[in-house]
Amino acid sequence: MSTTAPSAPEPVWLPDPAEAAHSRLARFTDFVAERTGVAHADYQSLHAWSVEDLAGFWSAVGDFFALRTTGTWDRVLDDTPMPGTRWFSGARLNYAEHALRPGEPDEVALIAADESGATAHLTRAGLRAQVGALSGWLRRQGVTAGDRVVGYLPNSAHTVVAFLACASIGAIWSACGQDYGAEGAAGRFAQLEPVVLFAADGYRWNGREHDRRAETAALREALPSVRVTVEVPVLGLSPAGHAEASAVRWADALAEPAECVFEQLPFDAPLWVLFSSGTTGTPKGIVHGHGGVLFDHHKLLGLHLDLGPGDRFLWYTTTNWMMWNMVVSGLLMGATPVLYDGSPAHPGPGRLWELAAEHRVTVLGVSPGYLQGSAKAGLEPGRDLDLSALRVLGCTGAPLPAQSYHWVHDHVGPRVQTASTSGGTDIVSGFAGGSPTTPVWPGEMSAPLLGVALEAFDRDGRPVTGEVGELVVTRPMPSMPLRFWNDPDGTRYREAYFGAYPGVWRHGDWMTRTAHGSVIVSGRSDATLNRHGVRLGSADVYAVVDELPGIRESLVIGAELPDGDYWMPLFMVLEPGRVLDEELRDTIRTAIRTHASPRHVPDTVIEVPALPHTRTGKKLEVPVKRLLQGAAIDKVAGREAVDDFSALEYFTRFARGRTVGVYRPDAPGTL
Repeated sequence: MSTTAPSAPEPVWLPDPAEAAHSRLARFTDFVAERTGVAHADYQSLHAWSVEDLAGFWSAVGDFFALRTTGTWDRVLDDTPMPGTRWFSGARLNYAEHALRPGEPDEVALIAADESGATAHLTRAGLRAQVGALSGWLRRQGVTAGDRVVGYLPNSAHTVVAFLACASIGAIWSACGQDYGAEGAAGRFAQLEPVVLFAADGYRWNGREHDRRAETAALREALPSVRVTVEVPVLGLSPAGHAEASAVRWADALAEPAECVFEQLPFDAPLWVLFSSGTTGTPKGIVHGHGGVLFDHHKLLGLHLDLGPGDRFLWYTTTNWMMWNMVVSGLLMGATPVLYDGSPAHPGPGRLWELAAEHRVTVLGVSPGYLQGSAKAGLEPGRDLDLSALRVLGCTGAPLPAQSYHWVHDHVGPRVQTASTSGGTDIVSGFAGGSPTTPVWPGEMSAPLLGVALEAFDRDGRPVTGEVGELVVTRPMPSMPLRFWNDPDGTRYREAYFGAYPGVWRHGDWMTRTAHGSVIVSGRSDATLNRHGVRLGSADVYAVVDELPGIRESLVIGAELPDGDYWMPLFMVLEPGRVLDEELRDTIRTAIRTHASPRHVPDTVIEVPALPHTRTGKKLEVPVKRLLQGAAIDKVAGREAVDDFSALEYFTRFARGRTVGVYRPDAPGTL
């Protein structure tokens, strides 16, 4: 990996001084100056204070956003090193109470759209009424604080209502999408021993309706702790029913009106359990708390994305991904989440742009792949659609190449801020991203987020600037997990994040802190391309290759082999009609040699029919690497953790063929 960062590129976006001065971040900066007597001239100064004085910063966040706590607390955080730091001990609060703060009763609180073209609007009064009725029903079923409630549900308004009803009474929520089969969903939910299951009759994807009633019945059988199943009518199919008569229709669960009553819970009371992808074993249940999420999401959404009343917030996600949780938190800011259930490319590649225009979205979130696909499809969303309301384009899930920043500027709009963000399910938040007052440089995240003591550590555990190192966080954050589920002594939790550097969170990414304050994330450190001692992030290769005409996507692997060799193949999926001939191979090699690294030109370039991803869209680099090194597929990834398991199986056959000499490395066909 290159150890010296290039000189600063020219910004692709600069804050408008007038708009920046009226942002919540600017108002927060003034608020801090008034209470501390110290003014901060720029974001870098404010950030430095936010990590030096964690107590002052997080108490200022709570007061600035008027977060309501009851009980008695006298310390923001104690002196216990990570991961045992306690926040606001003695304070009591409730996430749902803040999400459902009274506002204009007829104001739209939620917009839910799906592939059928149907769109539903739920007002603030309507949302509060549904949550109140459902929470009352849950209480009548005997559900209390600490009980687990799970949802086998798509990204619909029902899911938001069910979650908020659980949160209001202190029950612990967990959800997954119905693209998981019963076995995959049970592999997550059975760990929690839930007492209530919410399950939809099905979901829509890529122009088809998928009936999931049989899968729901199988899931119900796999969860003996469930006392009652609520049948949610997403497709309008007739309820399946259950022999033990323990199924209730959604409408019946909401039939009896009730006021919202919010249990006042300890700051570290569990709010939800999110699950790891499950590509390296049984999915880990990651527990987050009411208080940590409440404070952190106000900071991220309110200060960094500048969300507030009147804004509309669409981030393409499913209930499998932590971005669903982030979208729901738009309610905390008084913004209107826009939910979409369906494929982002149906009926055409511009579907998300069309939704943004139709609903006057102000903050839109997509993946790097969606932006690259839009560019390759020749879309002109800024020209062909009314995106005048759009001011921030968020992007996460993988590093965003520099070309995509320029594409957004030229084809979406020069005043649209590209806010690439790095974070994860682990913290259900971000480490680095954008802000209304910082420039945007192509290929870079504008800055570490406030309150995040982000560093790049070299091999000796020392912070470095201008060099690639391990992404670490050296001081605690309130949104760090409370614990892993079924990890009573915290051993697995400590090993996952604190094994490399005691008392320091190691996330597993390569990153660079630049001299001008930005952050560059260049891929997973466990998928590093380390050839002859020179390291390169896989993202640096993708940034070059995936932009080439005719290439849909690529996967690069650096595999240490038993005989001591190091093999670095590049796999790729081509656009229909394109052939992987020697001319294209030469184009690829030249592009990597010129724009990424001359030492990381692949040993061979291989066409494959498809690439495997997690269900949140991340390429399965490490599982493929392990297959190439001879691991068995059942030791590499669970079937339900992969979007297309047949694509992963292909690499098993590939590895077997290569081992016995059947495979010719430069043959363009399949095995």
